[in-house]
Amino acid sequence: MSWKLKLARALALLLVVGLTVYIYTIRDQAEQLARYGYPGIFLLSVLANATVLLPAPGLSVVFALGAVFHPLGVALAAGAGASLGELSGYLAGFSSQAVAEQTATYRRLQGWMRRNGPVTLFLLALIPNPVFDLAGVIAGALKMPLHRVLLWPFPGKFLKMALFAYAGAGSISAILEMMER
Repeated sequence: MSWKLKLARALALLLVVGLTVYIYTIRDQAEQLARYGYPGIFLLSVLANATVLLPAPGLSVVFALGAVFHPLGVALAAGAGASLGELSGYLAGFSSQAVAEQTATYRRLQGWMRRNGPVTLFLLALIPNPVFDLAGVIAGALKMPLHRVLLWPFPGKFLKMALFAYAGAGSISAILEMMER
């Protein structure tokens, strides 16, 4: 491996770690982006999903904003932002072989990704779980084409965000109806 590739991988890993730590430290202030409407929801979703294995507000904000904005618009903005934000895991995987590589979960996911990466990315993006970060790392380590990593999670992220946004909108409506009685 050339020194330029090693340097690029090291810089990508440093970028992901630095970005994750930074986003984690500003997670409370990041929620204020929602006041900028759909572009703010998009940016908030990018930030919430750019962390690797550390929690950041994402689904709870989508749930709440589904009652403020049109749930479909929230789902589109948040789904697109979430898909883009997940590239941090891909970069981490590209930069080096993951530390988690020795775990049974990693090996199982790696097998799924090798056999049917796009469907695996879609299904893991659909289900609220932290395993998607690991799938992004594996996609990067396997050098899966970037367009697949951007394209396939979006429908899953969109459907998940729509579920939470519509649930938030419905919950607020139900509470308001009970208060009127």
